[in-house]
Amino acid sequence: MFKRTVFSDEHEMFRDQVRRFVEEEIRPYHDQWEKDGRVSRQAWLKAGENGLLCAAMPEEYGGAGADFLFSMVVMEELARAGAMGPGFSLHSDIVAPYLLYYGTEELKKEWLPKMARGEAIGALGMTEPGAGSDVQGIKTTAIRDGDDFVINGQKVFITNGGNCDLIVLACKTDPAEGAKGTSLILVPSDTPGFRKGNKLLEKVGWKAQDTAELFFDNVRVPITNLLGQDGRGFYQMMEQLPQERLLQCVRAVANLEAALEWTIEHVRERKAFGRTIADFQNTRFKLAEVKAEAVMLRVFVDKCLEMHLAGELDSVDAAMGKMLTSEMLCQRLDDLLQLHGGYGYMWEYPIARAWADARVGRIAGGTGEIMREIIGRSILGGSR
Repeated sequence: MFKRTVFSDEHEMFRDQVRRFVEEEIRPYHDQWEKDGRVSRQAWLKAGENGLLCAAMPEEYGGAGADFLFSMVVMEELARAGAMGPGFSLHSDIVAPYLLYYGTEELKKEWLPKMARGEAIGALGMTEPGAGSDVQGIKTTAIRDGDDFVINGQKVFITNGGNCDLIVLACKTDPAEGAKGTSLILVPSDTPGFRKGNKLLEKVGWKAQDTAELFFDNVRVPITNLLGQDGRGFYQMMEQLPQERLLQCVRAVANLEAALEWTIEHVRERKAFGRTIADFQNTRFKLAEVKAEAVMLRVFVDKCLEMHLAGELDSVDAAMGKMLTSEMLCQRLDDLLQLHGGYGYMWEYPIARAWADARVGRIAGGTGEIMREIIGRSILGGSR
């Protein structure tokens, strides 16, 4: 039997703490958050109090100074609980690193401690109505005017968009230069001209996640809010995408493992034709297939985690992981839902929610088709 080795005893002690937090502060309220379309601000503050946010940020900026695996413990435990509402991972492991790696000292000191405490919620503004996986196609502009950037444009499908207090915004600072004219700018949500959509977007899954449209109408921010160098935004996003895609791999495998456990419990209890569902050969065969694939994915993703910690995970590795885990999760959740019969289609059952939630994994962070293109080019070389 495979035994995980990527996590230390210290990580597992932290896991116990996170699991208790999820049971006490997330699970009891998640149904209501799904109706509200957003996670309460109070939950964010409590997560901050308990060290669940920005764990990998240096202590001087309010973080725990821990390694990346502590954040992955948080992600795994939320996924195992089927709690897809809290956008903690995007906040802590995507938005915060952009600030840490590319922000000025003033920006880091102003925002990172607030993010670690849950007082300021971060979002990432890449996707637009006409530009999803094609990041180079964004139209939002940030034109310099004296000591300010003047921002105009629109973003859509923005995770944490309803609750966000700051957003790392991908803009064209030089529209004529294409990818070379793209920059990342930090925009506080209370800046005049920054408006959130009148209502949160209604999605097939991830119903507790506050996904929103964001609008920018002559939004002025100081040029000191530029993250890194002007015109380097596209390359900065490419540098961070392997970690973003690895996060999705980790979530997918943890969710699949949890769904398998839910199904095992169900088939042992549910009866048909005078015997339990578990007594049918088809059930055993299907569970065996899911178990084998879950273990295979777990070993692969844990290896990716080790590579990432060593600075060795590249865009192709991450693309392979993201493609396989997101697609196999969808396929196998469909099989597991089938073993629940009609109950599997009821929203009160976690398998139904997991089935609906999983579908976005094949789209967000780069579609499966884009992952294939990345992998294919690495095999054949060039642009074909």
